[in-house]
Amino acid sequence: MPDIPVVILCGGMGTRLREASEKLPKPLVDIGGKPILWHIMKTYGHYGFRRFILCLGYKSDSIKNYFLNYRAQVADFTLHLTDDHTPTFHNAAGDEDWEVTFAETGLLTGTGARLARVREYLTEPRFMLTYGDGLSTVDLTAVLVDHERAGRIGTVTGVRPSSRYGELATVADTVTGFAEKPPSSGWVSGGYFVFEHEFVDGYLDDDPDLLLERRPLQRLAHAGQLTLHAHEGFWMGMDTYRDWTELNQLWDSGTAPWCVWKR
Repeated sequence: MPDIPVVILCGGMGTRLREASEKLPKPLVDIGGKPILWHIMKTYGHYGFRRFILCLGYKSDSIKNYFLNYRAQVADFTLHLTDDHTPTFHNAAGDEDWEVTFAETGLLTGTGARLARVREYLTEPRFMLTYGDGLSTVDLTAVLVDHERAGRIGTVTGVRPSSRYGELATVADTVTGFAEKPPSSGWVSGGYFVFEHEFVDGYLDDDPDLLLERRPLQRLAHAGQLTLHAHEGFWMGMDTYRDWTELNQLWDSGTAPWCVWKR
């Protein structure tokens, strides 16, 4: 797993999250003071993945600067302003066993086109892929095991997100039950993909508007080459201000289910 690259789609603008931040790209919107992108990378890191390829777009400079200054943001250091201003760090805070490649993939590029534009960095036979705006308790080792066992080109993690609306159970005009946030009845894509390298060459093209979720994955599914990894546990996408608030409340309460690493 340390050699398998993890592609994270980080080009989103987060237009529905403007209440949380109007100046940051969506992957840098924070949960508990850390960007959601950091939470995603910590999750992969917990399972032994260490090579990341970030597909950048909107405000890519902000994401680059965050990592270029990563250690200085969390570690103790002394700065002598009479010399070359090189900080002397006093602890290992901020050290991560990560190798991060920052790839400029365009401002308005489709998700499939972003993946196609990082093909030169996909040097291993297999790679993982996820979005830069979702958190989950998915067992990434189990995702990989299911992929290897099935022997297909791709694997997608299926989730059952909670409904935003209460669901009534009724008999005639009598309500017999009420569920505040029942899970959806069918599977939806939660991201957390695994692909064989042939997916890049055989199912993607250079169309800048190409969306991963449409033609490429539909073709893969029609060819019988897409495996489902069923995940019944926690999954939540950060699409709206309400989602951002709920994720922060979970973190602040100490009950964030996705926090599988040592906090």
